[in-house]
Amino acid sequence: MSTGTSKPKGAVREHPVAATVVLSAVGYAVVIATFADVLPYPEISLETVNIMAHAIAVINTATLLSILTGWRWIRRGEVAKHRKAMLSAFSLIILFLLIYLFKIGGGGTKEFVGPTLVRNYVYLPMLAVHLVLSIVSVPVVIYAVVLGLTHTPDELRETPHARVGRVAAGAWSLSLFL
Repeated sequence: MSTGTSKPKGAVREHPVAATVVLSAVGYAVVIATFADVLPYPEISLETVNIMAHAIAVINTATLLSILTGWRWIRRGEVAKHRKAMLSAFSLIILFLLIYLFKIGGGGTKEFVGPTLVRNYVYLPMLAVHLVLSIVSVPVVIYAVVLGLTHTPDELRETPHARVGRVAAGAWSLSLFL
C-alpha cells in the first residue's frame, strides 16, 4: 500500500543511464537497419512520399512548438503543463520517426531541386548540422524523458534533469528548426 511518500521502484528508475543507453541503441539500430535496407518495408509511391513529407513537416512544427511551449511553462513554474508539453513533443517525435523510417525504407527519397549554389552553401551545411544534432540529441532527450517519467518533480531537483533538459531542448529545437 502506498502512503503517498514512497518512491516508485524499478530498474529504469534505479538505472536511468543504462535505460537511456539501451533505448538509444535500439533507436540507432532501427535507423541504421532502415538505411542499410535490412528491415522489410512496403514500397511506396511518389504520391505517398509527398504526403509523408508534408506530414513530417507538420509533425516537426508541432514538436518544435511543444518544446518551446514546455520551455516557457517550466520557466513560469508550471510543472504539470511543462510535463504534458514535453511528453507531447516526445510522442510527436516518435510519430515522426515512424513515418520517416517508412518513407526511407519504402524507397521514398526526395532530391534538392534548387540552384547548386543554394544546395552547396545553404542546404548541405544546414543538413549536416541537423544530422549531427539529431544523432547527438537522441540519448540526451531520452535521458531527460526517463528521469521525468521516473521521478517526482521534487525528486527531479536532485537529478541532472534540468541541466540535461536545457541541452536536450536546445539541440532538439535547433535540429527541428533546420
